[in-house]
Amino acid sequence: MEIRELIEKVMKDMEADGGLKNVFWVAAGGSNDGHFAAQYFMDHESTLIPSQMITSSEFVYAAPKCVGKNSIVVLTSMRGTKETIVAAKIAKELGAVTIGQYVDESGLTEVCDYKVQYGSIWEDDEDQSKTNAGNALRMAMAIVDIAEGYDNYADAMDAFTKVQPAYVKAREYCRPLAEAWAEKMKNEKCITVLASGPAYGSGHIFSTCNILEMLQLHSPTFNSCDFFHGPFEITDKNQAFFLLAADGRTRKADERAITFMKKYAGEKVYILDAKELGLNNLKDSVSEYFNHLLFTPILNNVYMKALSKATGIDYTTRRYMWKVEY
Repeated sequence: MEIRELIEKVMKDMEADGGLKNVFWVAAGGSNDGHFAAQYFMDHESTLIPSQMITSSEFVYAAPKCVGKNSIVVLTSMRGTKETIVAAKIAKELGAVTIGQYVDESGLTEVCDYKVQYGSIWEDDEDQSKTNAGNALRMAMAIVDIAEGYDNYADAMDAFTKVQPAYVKAREYCRPLAEAWAEKMKNEKCITVLASGPAYGSGHIFSTCNILEMLQLHSPTFNSCDFFHGPFEITDKNQAFFLLAADGRTRKADERAITFMKKYAGEKVYILDAKELGLNNLKDSVSEYFNHLLFTPILNNVYMKALSKATGIDYTTRRYMWKVEY
């Protein structure tokens, strides 16, 4: 079943009970950040359907009171993270319709009412518009279009067809740049990431899942829109920064941070611009909502892997200091 068709069915089935009232995006770790594009879209385009992004564990411990028969809960996990499966069970107990996003079948797909398979961003030959983030964004756009009308829906669907070609081109463009950056960063113990608006989810994944988890280097993430309310105090000539310049309404905040860095920071500042990745080739009406779909695979598959090679830290081991059981 296509995503639009699935959302239409779910929303139609809800009509007898008053219709869809809210949406929740539930996942853990990088999968949680993978919902960011969908949440950002609904925050800025929906006037009728409230939407909330919440981690699986928090949903388990403190599910919002409004989750019920008029709710869609989208839960994402590549292979069935334990707390996400528990979250799915709780969502169903509360009466919500559950949609499980997955790579491999697991306990999550057994629990959820519906399931949508996605391709991992790790695979270069996968269509990067059909990853967990891409599918969630399609769901969000379908929900808004069906519930209240989204004037730019056709432009958005056209943009999805341009994501993978843009990714392939951007990947080749960024490889030598990433290698040079990684060589400069190979002895750093901390890399601070700045991002804003539609790019913030990508920045957070880069910090937490790539630099921290896979390479075990310190990496705080700050929002460019809030950078000058505390975090900017750490700026000096020796601090390493990685800035994402978004294509969208918050770009001015990124540009302000860049201007500040050029004046007060040193030679360890790197800027990755969404416009250089091909977002400027999408229609202005929707390009903002596709930042995540290009930034995230480029950061994961190009920059993280280049830094892994330069540092000699094997990202494929995904080493854990602690054995954690839920």
